[in-house]
Amino acid sequence: MAETDTDPADEFDASISPGALDERTPGLFRRYGLLPRNVLVISLVSFLNDASSEIIYPLLPAFLAGALGASYVVIGLIEGGAESVSSFLKLFAGYFSDRSGRRKAPVVFGYALASIVRPILGFATSWPQVFALRFADRVGKGIRSAPRDAMIADSAAPHERGLAFGFHRAMDHFGAVVGPLLAYLLVAFIASDGDAISLGEYRLIFFAASVPALAAVLVAAFAIRETRKDREDGLESRRAEGERADALRAKRGDAARGVAVTTDASAPAAPPAAAPPAVAPKPPRFSLRGFDGNFKRFLLILALFTLSNSSDAFLLLRAREVGISASNLPLLWAALHGIKVLSSLVGGDLSDRLGRKTLIVSGWLFYAAVYLGFAFVSTAGGAWALFLIYGIYFGLVEGAEKALVADLVPADKRGTAYGLYNLAFSITVWPASLLMGALWSWRGASVAFMASACVGVLAALALATTIRPGVQPTANSPAR
Repeated sequence: MAETDTDPADEFDASISPGALDERTPGLFRRYGLLPRNVLVISLVSFLNDASSEIIYPLLPAFLAGALGASYVVIGLIEGGAESVSSFLKLFAGYFSDRSGRRKAPVVFGYALASIVRPILGFATSWPQVFALRFADRVGKGIRSAPRDAMIADSAAPHERGLAFGFHRAMDHFGAVVGPLLAYLLVAFIASDGDAISLGEYRLIFFAASVPALAAVLVAAFAIRETRKDREDGLESRRAEGERADALRAKRGDAARGVAVTTDASAPAAPPAAAPPAVAPKPPRFSLRGFDGNFKRFLLILALFTLSNSSDAFLLLRAREVGISASNLPLLWAALHGIKVLSSLVGGDLSDRLGRKTLIVSGWLFYAAVYLGFAFVSTAGGAWALFLIYGIYFGLVEGAEKALVADLVPADKRGTAYGLYNLAFSITVWPASLLMGALWSWRGASVAFMASACVGVLAALALATTIRPGVQPTANSPAR
């Protein structure tokens, strides 16, 4: 497909009438119950995996800074580097899932790799060892994420994609509620001093985190079904377009030969034109060619926003700095994800009703306001309030961003598109965390958080003024 500035969503959804949900539309929670089986199973896998991951994550900054003596810059290096590599790998995994036509295998392998390395984290005695293990854990995430998102998009009809991604994110965040609560109980049961957890006690806690991760691998291996229908529909559409183009060229050639015959009657009659050969679908290409200019602009703006979106480990360090004890950090993290669950359930539905762009811009501005609050917070109560408000941002943007990607690209290129989406994130997520750590060490937390807020506002304004989202399908629209 040649590059064009025409938004695929403008053309693809042109026949769908905009508007709010009507009285024939089922209630919100009934709509969740009617989601395809694959969406529900993938969401369960994410719940189990995140429960495992989030037993470890809220304790990791304290583990690095307290038990291993790592600096703020080192923490930024570890967390930013791990997430950057993860997002970069999503590009390759998404592309190869499109090219091979198989999405399930990388999904299962990615979850299996993460489940193997997590218990080993407790045996680390220096921050380079933690970096290597976090790197391996995030490699697993990078391999599985883009094919998994493409499977969700393949399984859900266009009018319920926002709902499907919102439900998936809600289950992921629900796992992140359960995980920190389990971590809190494990700390209370294992640690003799919640403010000074020993290396041996960390080892036991991290080992316990492998149990739900193993359950996630088993569910993924035996319950997720491969998705093919939408990709085959996309390939068939491209094949039909190629056949129509060849037929038109043959017709024009016949017309030109007809003119030649009328002007030279002595010339022998031209043989009848052969039927155009069937056009084989081209495999997905590992490039931006063929993607809409609107989608490319979205990727650039996403990379800009990610420059403000440093690791949440810095939020936990800020909470620790203003008086929240290490033993209470898992409770704070669980509360944050509780808000994420509720906001994701509502936000996914709102993106189907109000449009993806509206929610993303609102969410990014919300993010900037929260980071500005972290710049000036000085009490434990203020940190608790900001963490709870921060959860709303995720519900507004996470499902909407992924649904927007599905709206803007053909079905048979979604794996590659989600890989590019994550690549845009990976380009700046590591510099974001490095800059956050460097600014914090140089000028203090207030300057670091204010700088992030300013970049977030700039990205929101760029998205609002340059991206054309197209008409969103309503919830009672037929699947296409």
